[in-house]
Amino acid sequence: MLARFQTAVSLLYPPRCLGCGALVDSDFGLCGSCWRDTPFIGGTVCESCGTPVQGAADGFRIECDDCMKVTRPWSDGRAALLYKDRARRMVLALKHGDRPEIARPAALWMARVARPMLRDTMLIAPVPLHWTRLLKRRYNQSAVLARALSHETGLAHCPDLLVRTRKTAMLDGRTAKQRFEELSGAISVHPKRRHRLAARRVLLVDDVMTTGATLGVCAQACLDAGAADVCVLTLARVAKDP
Repeated sequence: MLARFQTAVSLLYPPRCLGCGALVDSDFGLCGSCWRDTPFIGGTVCESCGTPVQGAADGFRIECDDCMKVTRPWSDGRAALLYKDRARRMVLALKHGDRPEIARPAALWMARVARPMLRDTMLIAPVPLHWTRLLKRRYNQSAVLARALSHETGLAHCPDLLVRTRKTAMLDGRTAKQRFEELSGAISVHPKRRHRLAARRVLLVDDVMTTGATLGVCAQACLDAGAADVCVLTLARVAKDP
């Protein structure tokens, strides 16, 4: 009976490519053209943020130029995509285009690149939105990604571990220093969730990393509240052209 129902649904609503809407073989997938046009990150990457770097692993810690210049409060970081071209359009569709279904395949891509960081006792938590922005968007794209990632990995998930205590201005176009200044004191651990991160490794999830200012403030809040360690994972990473 279930198989017949699923067949009927697939006939009425055939699976479509998440990128262009073309017919595909299975739900939540990309057609061949969109797959080739999506800039997945692979090869040698910065171990602090996940951006691609030249060269091969040599047994020593690898970091990009940006991460060598800035002290990151987290220990390791990864990203699944470069924030450009079709990947940028998918991230914006998830963030502003009411396309939460993108989180399902995104979580699979993120789980693959995060494998070196994952631990059985790790707690997944999203970067928070201020409640006024949440009302406008109707959902937090980072929370949607974190929930899907928890389902994909089986790791514990705390959607409200962090809260924005005040509304901040949009950070687009600001320098790293300006972003840190704007975010200072704006994010903290929920007082009723502090026990969940005590002496525990936390995996912070966001949609995009640009300078890392937001993730840095979130990571520091977790460490100040007693987390043993913090790692970060994003769907996409803004990277400089080589």
